[in-house]
Amino acid sequence: MDLPIDHFRLLGVSPSADPASILRRLQTRSDSPPDDGFTHEGLLQRQALLRRSADLLTDPSERADYEAALLSLSSIHPNETVGLDLAASSEVAGLILLWEAGAALEAFQLSRQGLQPPQAPALGSGREADLTLLAALACRDAARDEQQQRRYESAAQLLRDGIELQQRIGKLPDQQARLQLELDDLLPYRVLDLLSRDLSDAEARQQGISLLDQLVRDRGGLDPEGLDSDAPAAMGQADFESFFQQIRRFLTLQEQVDLFRGWFAEGSSEAGCLAVFALAAAGYSRRKPEFLEQAREQLQRLGASDLDPMPLLGCLDLLLGNVAEASLHFSAIRDEELLRWLAEHPGDHLAAQCEYCRVWLERDVLPGYRDVDAAGVDLDAWFADRDVQAYVDRIDRQSARLVGSAATVTGAGLSSVLSADASTLHETALDDDQLPVEEASSSDTAFERLPNRLRWVVASVVVGLLAALAAAVTLRPRETAPVVLQPEPDRQDAVEPKSSAQDSATLKPKAILQPEASKVAAQLQPLLSDAPDDAQLRMLVQGWLDSKAQALQGQPSQLPVVARQHLIDRVDQERAAAVAAGTTTVVKASVTSLDVVSRQPRRIELQAQVAYSDSTTDRSGTVVDRTEPGNLTVTYILGRDADQWKLTAYVPQG
Repeated sequence: MDLPIDHFRLLGVSPSADPASILRRLQTRSDSPPDDGFTHEGLLQRQALLRRSADLLTDPSERADYEAALLSLSSIHPNETVGLDLAASSEVAGLILLWEAGAALEAFQLSRQGLQPPQAPALGSGREADLTLLAALACRDAARDEQQQRRYESAAQLLRDGIELQQRIGKLPDQQARLQLELDDLLPYRVLDLLSRDLSDAEARQQGISLLDQLVRDRGGLDPEGLDSDAPAAMGQADFESFFQQIRRFLTLQEQVDLFRGWFAEGSSEAGCLAVFALAAAGYSRRKPEFLEQAREQLQRLGASDLDPMPLLGCLDLLLGNVAEASLHFSAIRDEELLRWLAEHPGDHLAAQCEYCRVWLERDVLPGYRDVDAAGVDLDAWFADRDVQAYVDRIDRQSARLVGSAATVTGAGLSSVLSADASTLHETALDDDQLPVEEASSSDTAFERLPNRLRWVVASVVVGLLAALAAAVTLRPRETAPVVLQPEPDRQDAVEPKSSAQDSATLKPKAILQPEASKVAAQLQPLLSDAPDDAQLRMLVQGWLDSKAQALQGQPSQLPVVARQHLIDRVDQERAAAVAAGTTTVVKASVTSLDVVSRQPRRIELQAQVAYSDSTTDRSGTVVDRTEPGNLTVTYILGRDADQWKLTAYVPQG
């Protein structure tokens, strides 16, 4: 057998290692064989191969000849690996050492080859047992290596090959189950891998969408309360929200519409809310008012929800030219702050509604799709679009609900509106059918040819924008707007930096445009007690964890309240290094238990159990590193500066 490894790698020493170092390494390797269940015979063969390599490398003459041969082969075949020629009796031991040397992929491929005819070992033999076990272990490690390189679909294929091999042999059900668990845990990363590829790779995208659909349906939907008790528990709700927030930016508008509608049909109310926004985005961005009508119908089908539908219905009706219905919906809004903003907005009510609608589109509706430009919402262009005008006019005539008036704006066209008062336009409106046919000449402006309902809206758009600019008034955050997924306030997305408000909303249909500071951090006060109790000590340690997490995300923190300056400097250095590298780390850490180890007048030593997880993403939002949720034991040292207790040092326990 030709083993793709040299004596140095097989033994685990540097090519410059001296004989003494080689013998020490041999002793270490001999004393620590793998304890994964290999047969005694296989481990004895492994020991013999290690001894053979050590003997060669400690003999000056043999080592010189070997190194000369390596140099010669490398010069002749620079891109090939120099291997060892092993006897058949040493095959298993060689593959075990190859796996231990970090060549998991090669070890898996060769062990799988050894289990297939005509090289298949005798059933029930030690060789079969060792090769079967090695194939499972090497497959798992090779898949993890692929994950480290972000080749998630390649890792999944390796795991599927390993599972198939174990099923065929039928010897190690526990190893097969572990490989299946690894494959299940890989599903979100496979989805991210496939959907982040170029739009031209249709096959990969379709596979990614199918896997995403499978993942959500297996969970029982997007809703936390809708999770099936039998659903996979590999991803908690917070992790799922963070994952889904990343995935959305790789999905096109049509893909999201199709997915959300399908999940809503399965009973997910959150998917129904998201479908409303996706349909609204499709309607505005494509100039297709029929999608806005579908969004209205979808919103009305949602039924009971924490979402106040009135401002959304008002915006949709306004875009469709239903001015009277829009006004009724805006007047029925439950949010007192939004009602007050509308009432105080300069200009008339319709101008305020138009400004609200513009911001709603730009901030809440259009961001979050791979193929939609969210910048520069222009309601004037929307109402001037021929398809929009034709659709509104057709619906008016079909439903016989014409407003019955049109503004008498002639000659100067839209420019004359800039100096007109919106109420005057309303009062001087005439019915379209009363306009003489000869007045609709080619010299008429675009505004004159608008359907009558849209003239009211366009006039108010212009008046409202001018008034808003003059008063420098901006729309304030409200609690009724976007319905999009977001992790908890102290988490960030794992694929791209978040800047849009849509990325900062919650899975529940409640709008929080910017995450608030941690409530714990907001309540931090200097710890001044001479003998602080357990609750005060725990609050200080938790305040350190929360403030550090906020600082690492570039958010304001209260580190000076809880920690000495050298610890603050260390956090600042970590943040600066992350900014330079273009990465962002989101940390979740909470104290689950706290014990006082020692207490002195100016020093307190604590031992805490901390539930910890983190996720690091690059500029594109791709997860480059993560620590899965787990428990840490940490020793904290508090010191007293004058009258105030602060964290002086912390030591994670191995």
